[in-house]
Amino acid sequence: MNGKKFRLPARRLATVATATALAAGPVALAGAGTAHATGDQGHASAVVLRTGLDVSLLNKTVNVPLAVSLNQVEAPQSAEKTALSATLDGVDGGKPFNVLTAQAASAKATVTAGRAEGRTDLVHARLHVPGLPLLSLIEIEKVTSRATCAAGKSPVAESNLPGSVTVLGKKVTLTAGGTTDVKVPGVGEVRLDLSKKETTSRTAAATALELKVSVNPLKLNVADVEGELTLAQATCEAPAAAQQSSAPSTDPGGGTKAQGEESGLAETGGNSMTPYIAGGAIVLLLAGGGAVALTRRARN
Repeated sequence: MNGKKFRLPARRLATVATATALAAGPVALAGAGTAHATGDQGHASAVVLRTGLDVSLLNKTVNVPLAVSLNQVEAPQSAEKTALSATLDGVDGGKPFNVLTAQAASAKATVTAGRAEGRTDLVHARLHVPGLPLLSLIEIEKVTSRATCAAGKSPVAESNLPGSVTVLGKKVTLTAGGTTDVKVPGVGEVRLDLSKKETTSRTAAATALELKVSVNPLKLNVADVEGELTLAQATCEAPAAAQQSSAPSTDPGGGTKAQGEESGLAETGGNSMTPYIAGGAIVLLLAGGGAVALTRRARN
């Protein structure tokens, strides 16, 4: 009976010690030298037109928010839209009112493993607001905005407005990165901010035109329009770059080796699991010897 009491714990000790030594090897190797992304996969967006206007009709007895967007797209799932007009209902005697018409209008957002890009193109566009059915708030020949964010590189934001711009029937010269005020007596005024760009270490945003509008034709209070509009906007956020993490190991001679270099293993036929298997065998041998010694003592 005494022999059994000593043999059973000794066998369990040997089994547990061996399993622990063998299991420790794969766990230690699993965390070494792995590539991992530091975050998300990137993001991009683009929009041809976005409005935030307040339209007051009939001496401000009726208020209609003019919230319209044309060709608004977002990615990680790449997308593209090419609609040529945006309409609003309920402000022109119940008839659809064309806010924007264009010969070409497109917005595209693309995200890949290492790059995110938003792009907007607008050609021969006319923007109207209620109260001015025959006079365009603004006319543009061509405008392009693009934001490009590549992993590990500086983001780029750019806008280009090469053609002429007409505001409330007047041709105007815009200053790059500046502000232009246009006032038309009896009609209203428009303030334009041209080519706004913003970049950070991973993001970029480009807006071709931002307009602040205040229109009340001849102060008749038939249609009083105030608010802001954005034309041709693109944004992006770069995908996170992969990083390689590897802890150096020191050899007995004092030199350092990168994780994964197996000096001498090819000559002996061993591999990265050899030290752990050998360690497990030693533990098993010692535990077995201890069990034998305990058994002999119990019999004596």
